[in-house]
Amino acid sequence: MLKKPKWLKAQIPGGELYNETLAAVKGNNLHTVCEEAHCPNLGECWSRGTATFMILGDTCTRACGFCAVKTGRPTELDLGEPDRVAEAVRLMKLKHVVLTSVARDELADGGAEVWVRTVAAVRQACPATRIEILIPDFMGNEESWNKVFASRPDILNHNTETVPRLVKQVRSVARWDRTLALLAAAKKAGLATKSGLMLGLGEEDAELKETLQSLAEVGVDILTLGQYLQPTPAHLPVKEFVPPEKFAFWKEWALGQGFKVVESGPMVRSSYHADEQSLKFAS
Repeated sequence: MLKKPKWLKAQIPGGELYNETLAAVKGNNLHTVCEEAHCPNLGECWSRGTATFMILGDTCTRACGFCAVKTGRPTELDLGEPDRVAEAVRLMKLKHVVLTSVARDELADGGAEVWVRTVAAVRQACPATRIEILIPDFMGNEESWNKVFASRPDILNHNTETVPRLVKQVRSVARWDRTLALLAAAKKAGLATKSGLMLGLGEEDAELKETLQSLAEVGVDILTLGQYLQPTPAHLPVKEFVPPEKFAFWKEWALGQGFKVVESGPMVRSSYHADEQSLKFAS
């Protein structure tokens, strides 16, 4: 196992805003990807009063090689969840909220209807709040895509996660062509689009360049690049700890390909400083 370098340091949770965020999440019986995915930025983000809410429960029907979220067959669909998310957003007075979900491949629509209800509930409760959604691929179901697109989030995110060669081992049943098609369809629908990759899984520079060029070609606006960290010994191992200067190189290179906003660094995650990304994009 590779030893973690000194530049990988997470903030210890604490402070008034952290406690308020914790209370809002627990008080409304909600799940966050911050907790479920063992995000190293939980302390920093919750101390800023931000969190990424995870809808459709806490059990994912997929078992991706990088992800710490619990996998299995979900037993229920919580239709009260959208209103509780909206209430938490209201209590936290969020100007920008990020919503994500587990994959619910056992549902005919992949959970698209709950996505639509959640966005609508947040819009009604907090009309000034900018909404960013990080969605699964719905197994390529274009009807589900279009339902979610029609909810008109301010930013639509679907993560690429890795280069095409590594998709099968990293992303379970996901497919590179489906990811690209989803992002292209979202852009065609007039949405601001976003995607992210983890580095350090064994990707090569040449194939990373090709992947980023493909994302730029379908009009992805915001790109995030961060270091992959192995959440448990049962997950894929880290092949390389990419140094900060290499992330800086990739940021400049990606901006040259036409992305409007690029966040690139060892601790960057798809929702990391999403509120700031939104402001940059809006301007």
